[in-house]
Amino acid sequence: MYGAGMRRAAIAVPLLVFVLASIVGFARAGDTEPQPWRLWYEQPATRWTEALPLGNGRLGAMVFGGTRQERIALNDDTLWSGAPRRWNNADAPHWLPLVRQAIFDGRYTDADILVRRMQGPYTQSYLPLGDLHVAFQFEGEPTDYRRELDLETGVTTTTFKAGGTTFTRRAFVLADPPVLVVECEADRAGALSAVATLTSPLRGSSSRDGDRRVALRLRAPIHVEPSYRDAPLPILYDDRPDGAGMRATAMLGATATGGSVEATEAGELRVAGADKVVFVLSAWTSFVGYDREPERTFDRCDAVTRAAVDAAAAPTPDPWHRERFNRVSIHLGPSRDDLPTDERILRWRDNVDPGLVALVFQFGRYLLLASSRPGDQPANLQGIWNQELRAPWSSNYTTNINSQMNYWPAETTNLAECHRPMIDFVKELAVNGRETAKVNYGARGWVAHHNSDLWRHSAPVGNYGEGAPTWANFAFGGVWHCMDLWERWRFGLDRAYLANEAYPVLRGASEFALDWLVEDPRGSGHLVTAPSVSTENAFRDAEGRVCHVSAMSTQDLALLRFLFGATIEASAELGIDAEFRAQLEAARAKLPPYRIGARGELAEWEKDFAELEPTHRHLSHLIGAYPGEDITPDGSPDLAKAVERTLELRGDDSTGWSMAWKVNLWARLKRGDRALDLVGFLLRLTGSDKTDFRGGGIYPNLFDAHPPFQIDGNFGVTAGVAEMLVQSHRRDESGRVVVELLPALPPSWPTGWVSGLKARGNVEVSLVWEGGKVTSYRLVGPAATRVVVIANGLATPIEMPASGNVEWRRE
Repeated sequence: MYGAGMRRAAIAVPLLVFVLASIVGFARAGDTEPQPWRLWYEQPATRWTEALPLGNGRLGAMVFGGTRQERIALNDDTLWSGAPRRWNNADAPHWLPLVRQAIFDGRYTDADILVRRMQGPYTQSYLPLGDLHVAFQFEGEPTDYRRELDLETGVTTTTFKAGGTTFTRRAFVLADPPVLVVECEADRAGALSAVATLTSPLRGSSSRDGDRRVALRLRAPIHVEPSYRDAPLPILYDDRPDGAGMRATAMLGATATGGSVEATEAGELRVAGADKVVFVLSAWTSFVGYDREPERTFDRCDAVTRAAVDAAAAPTPDPWHRERFNRVSIHLGPSRDDLPTDERILRWRDNVDPGLVALVFQFGRYLLLASSRPGDQPANLQGIWNQELRAPWSSNYTTNINSQMNYWPAETTNLAECHRPMIDFVKELAVNGRETAKVNYGARGWVAHHNSDLWRHSAPVGNYGEGAPTWANFAFGGVWHCMDLWERWRFGLDRAYLANEAYPVLRGASEFALDWLVEDPRGSGHLVTAPSVSTENAFRDAEGRVCHVSAMSTQDLALLRFLFGATIEASAELGIDAEFRAQLEAARAKLPPYRIGARGELAEWEKDFAELEPTHRHLSHLIGAYPGEDITPDGSPDLAKAVERTLELRGDDSTGWSMAWKVNLWARLKRGDRALDLVGFLLRLTGSDKTDFRGGGIYPNLFDAHPPFQIDGNFGVTAGVAEMLVQSHRRDESGRVVVELLPALPPSWPTGWVSGLKARGNVEVSLVWEGGKVTSYRLVGPAATRVVVIANGLATPIEMPASGNVEWRRE
């Protein structure tokens, strides 16, 4: 796994013939053409989770596809409540030794009470920008209706006929200039007449801004309470003219071919008798940095949006998106593209439609491209799409699984650029987290907990005692996010990045971890964490009382083993910090081992406590199996069997994101059949008039359903499908990356191909299989890169040649 001393599986390497070739002519199975990457429907959206998402990383849109009344819900990824503030708890150091003593005495309920005194305020909330409404005027009733989203181009198209006229509308979002474009056409001259308006649940007003522009100017609340908290004033504004709070402007312009466009003082754009009309919308906020208060004027918001709207002459879909989307193509078998998407989901269990799994895989990649681009904020709990003032869980960054899962597919599915916002986020979180470590714990380094937000909130949440310690007092959110920085290094192998960006963050997290660990006073000889939680699950003590905190949960153990191993390896790679490296090696040697429980499961806590919820959605004690790599069937078979037993005990059915995590875990266990079972649970239509089911699954627009909507499940299942086809987390005895092809192929995908996945070592992987066996593969990577490829049970050592391409075909 990470660093010297880790057990690596010995790999037999028989000689296997391969040939060097260019990438030209790499055949797909049976010359099968790629399926169309489209979602399509025979009716407009009536719910937000039926609308189709667009995004450029910052500006998000949800297109409903209405006929007479079109609604496009809007978001800006910097539009949040609040501002930087004090969230650290200077009293926490007083309570910490008392909490620890109660834990080591076995007084867990006392520890639960005391640890609440170490909490801080809740985070701020991600907010909706508003809605673009367009009321169209035409004769007759709509027929021949169709709406679709093309994942490759990032374009929604709505078509229908009415009164003998065919109407077509296309919508897409550009990054440069940063605008939403809505093109409306009719095949009869002069048939387009409409009124466009902007509305918002935030405080603000619309007005004319030139002859063909209207502006919506908004002010955000200075605080929004989480939706789960009952508060008398859940939404607070500063109503002074120069009061605090984010400002935002949405600017809408229109141009017409034929007919006329007029902006009214009431903030309407009126179109009359046009052949074609193009609406262009830009949005901007007064956000100027995570550590600075937002500007209190609209000056910059107005200037940026006005310039963007005016610059969008003859706009066309974004080539940045298309180029990156097309890096990966996939074919898993027959595809029922003839059915509307919601019908495909509804009938999936009865149809032979592995193409739907491929569509869901590509949809996850699409969402990451649309919600996370360099220079923007990372994808939050809902990506960049949210319509509620008090969104579920504040639509913030939930750093105990959800924000981490958002980026699981970034590297493996060849979207490294999309990883950059999260890497920058973690670096900034570490800045604030250094002060939290000092104030709350008297510790070195940096720390982050259960939640964060636009302002890089780093302290425990819970409103100073209201929060359940099992989530509010989780202290390793930052440690877990160090995986993002480490995986970027392992996939990209950029030593300058490792030295200047990743290593300082890893080192700081390790400094905190060293100070957080204590010698176990009960005589075990181990270093342990206390207080420690297994995120969001609780246990019962010997008297049957519900308890939240104990010492050294398996979650903490797995994260510490990762962190120390990664920091040790990075230090050795860079040839620096030998003394600090020795400290980490000594501490790592004193961590307790993983433990197998009485039922053959991987133990969740240091003792065989009874879970409060045996089928709990969180699988935090399995981090060492995925996304970590401590536990593998090849390197630690007994622990891998314990992981499998844990999954059996937890059960399959759960929330959407939890089932996505299970897809990845079963894939790492090389059980493609079970991984596909979990994909099947995810592919349950929910939130639709076509079914009464309302549990975890997917909505008609393929959004993941916790329920409610959380985007992490979309990203998780995309990562899971990639893990079923290619894995590269292991290394052999000489340190070479092991690239295993089809490690978890389910029997129902006997023939297929995938191109463009990424393996660690900066290697791009493409392969074809028939009858469940690899028939050809291609590697593309830097010259002299050394890997071992496992295909059809045979391992082949490869050193990439000067051409950077290796191709093998079964003879």
